[in-house]
Amino acid sequence: MADMMDEWYILVGRTPIKVGLIAWAKWRATHRDPHIENGDTWIDGKIRISTVFLGFNHSFFDRDDADPILFETMIFGGPLGDMQIRYRTYAEAERGHIETVTETRIAAAQIKAIAAATGVT
Repeated sequence: MADMMDEWYILVGRTPIKVGLIAWAKWRATHRDPHIENGDTWIDGKIRISTVFLGFNHSFFDRDDADPILFETMIFGGPLGDMQIRYRTYAEAERGHIETVTETRIAAAQIKAIAAATGVT
């Protein structure tokens, strides 16, 4: 099995390109915000859904020939807080971000409705 920590990637448009560590570091110095386009969403100013390009292969336990896992969505706060989902492609990450935002909005609304029905503030 290859050492996955040696698999560094940059984004060219929406396409991940495998590069060496020095090239990655130079690219990263000029690309400080790792969020994919529209990949940083706040709900009610309290819940954050963040989808980012990770920059190195996170498929630590996959077969050598598997496509690398390079993107991740995380939820900070709210009823689904600390949830994490990882993806192999930009398109998967983009779709996953939208789905996660929708799921989080629904969960937050359900919690608000339950709290209102029970008089909990």
